Amino acid sequence: MRLAVVSDIHGNLPALQAVLAEIGCERVDRVVNLGDIVSGPLWPQETATLLRTLAWPTIRGNHERQLLTLPVDRMGPADAFARARLSDDALTWLAALPATLDLGDGLWCCHGTPASDLEYFLETVMSDHGFKGSPGVRAATAAEVADRLGTIKAPLVLCGHTHMPRVAQCGGTLVVNPGSVGLPAFDDDHPHAHRMETGSPHARWALVERVAAGWRVQQRLTAYDSAAAARQAEAARRGDWADALRTGRVGRTEAECCR
Repeated sequence: MRLAVVSDIHGNLPALQAVLAEIGCERVDRVVNLGDIVSGPLWPQETATLLRTLAWPTIRGNHERQLLTLPVDRMGPADAFARARLSDDALTWLAALPATLDLGDGLWCCHGTPASDLEYFLETVMSDHGFKGSPGVRAATAAEVADRLGTIKAPLVLCGHTHMPRVAQCGGTLVVNPGSVGLPAFDDDHPHAHRMETGSPHARWALVERVAAGWRVQQRLTAYDSAAAARQAEAARRGDWADALRTGRVGRTEAECCR
């Protein structure tokens, strides 16, 4: 079995189209989408329209939940931007997505962790942001991963949310985060200030294959017209997204751009 795994598209249509082209060159049995699909200052409606035609197994992320359930005046700017531009059909599609998904055959999907769409699975936020250049986040320990996995026993667990490509073995379970198709860096202040940075503008996804020895994982980087996506973010007055899309690093922050 060969799976293409995508997550955190965040309305970045040209990144998604480039990844689709690469997936089309691979012999895959299934493509799985792990949520955070449309929120952001880019192309939310166009992205939803394309994905609905593809009919991939898809779960919702925290951003789908937020834009569907929060009053507009309590939404973050990424969710509010998308909510104002999504059609009723697109909203109905998002509302029908499950929070987690058991694909059978030992495959299990969540956005954050099995218990929460906001919790980081393979990273842990620290309180030392800025100290000696710390990004305020580190790789999760084996004990932390096991605690977050909980009672899930599937041989392969797929997760997203952090935008960081990472793989961790936890007993008999391999946990895989493919990274983000649409946003290679961001800053956040929950529960402490931190930043996530992949260091390049590429769209990220994973090719996962079951072989005799277990699961083989290829973390894939796909080049696309990230400058066009950055211009779209600038036009929406989101310089923080534009910097991240151009470089894969945090430049301007959300707080600076959304005061």
